[in-house]
Amino acid sequence: MKTIKGPGIFFAQFMDDKPPFNSLEGLCKWASELGYKGVQIPTTDTRLIDLERAAESQTYCDEIKGLIGSYGLEITELSTHIQGQLVAVHPAHDIMFDVFVPDNLKGNPKARTEWAIRQMKHAAVASMHLGLKTHATFSGSLLWPMVHPWPQQPKGLVEMGFRELAKRWLPILDTFKNNGVDVCYEVHPVEDIHDGDTFERFLAATGNHQAVNILYDPSHFVLQQLDYIKYIDHYHEFIKAFHVKDSEFNPSGKKGTFGGYNDWRDRAGRYRSPGDGQVDFKTIFTKLTEYGCDVWAVLEWECVIKSPEQGAREGAPFIKHHIIEATEKAFDDFAGGDVDDEQLRTILGI
Repeated sequence: MKTIKGPGIFFAQFMDDKPPFNSLEGLCKWASELGYKGVQIPTTDTRLIDLERAAESQTYCDEIKGLIGSYGLEITELSTHIQGQLVAVHPAHDIMFDVFVPDNLKGNPKARTEWAIRQMKHAAVASMHLGLKTHATFSGSLLWPMVHPWPQQPKGLVEMGFRELAKRWLPILDTFKNNGVDVCYEVHPVEDIHDGDTFERFLAATGNHQAVNILYDPSHFVLQQLDYIKYIDHYHEFIKAFHVKDSEFNPSGKKGTFGGYNDWRDRAGRYRSPGDGQVDFKTIFTKLTEYGCDVWAVLEWECVIKSPEQGAREGAPFIKHHIIEATEKAFDDFAGGDVDDEQLRTILGI
């Protein structure tokens, strides 16, 4: 068993143009004062980190670590959710995902993919420079528009999609492996890796690449009506990152899993602040501890009702309350641990 580290916080949802949310130092001071011990850093905003520079300069990375450490914090992971998403984009999503890339790449899917792959490789080296062993990202998707089998899928379509996804990721995965960093894919809707079956498909397509791992976030499984507890039983050996995010699923006679194209507030499945939704975090923390998962418990705040400020204030004590100090002693070992064969035979009457 292993004690989960935390509490940590993912900065992505808290970035703003107003202080303290507009700089790495401001965010670290704010997070530290709220009781957080770790920070997960998105890499698309140079106010937090210049990813290319971090890949080139150990000195720059040491300065970042020093700044973060001065507030009593550690980096849990770097995040390339956006860049990972852009490694593979179906044409149906081209225009909508172009919002995330530099202007000179808009309207050029090939150049966008090449940029995303370079960014991912930079993230591997930067993570190594920062002394990190895990990395948080998305897989991207070539198949999501075909998630419902209508119209009927031509034979071989899904297999080809995963072969192509693996082909794009293998050079990235090799770079991470060579730098001693595991890639933790957040299992998430609109990604080709969105449940257990799809994770296994991708893992097989990469030849069971040892850098392929999981960022576990139960909120997405509630929305899919997937058993998020048994998921840990199946995939605990791959779970190397953990988002603490809550959600709820309240279907009606009018809407269910697909949500009727509604905004988040009016969907049957929606994200909530930890403790306000339906996720059984007590059992999740127990399972992850029992299986010895070496993870940080990182708050990812998304809620349609509660303010981010309140969510962040409540998140640190919520996580701290759920962290289990893994025991090193059996509660019933008072009988002693020495083996006495003669005594055992006497007890058994043999």
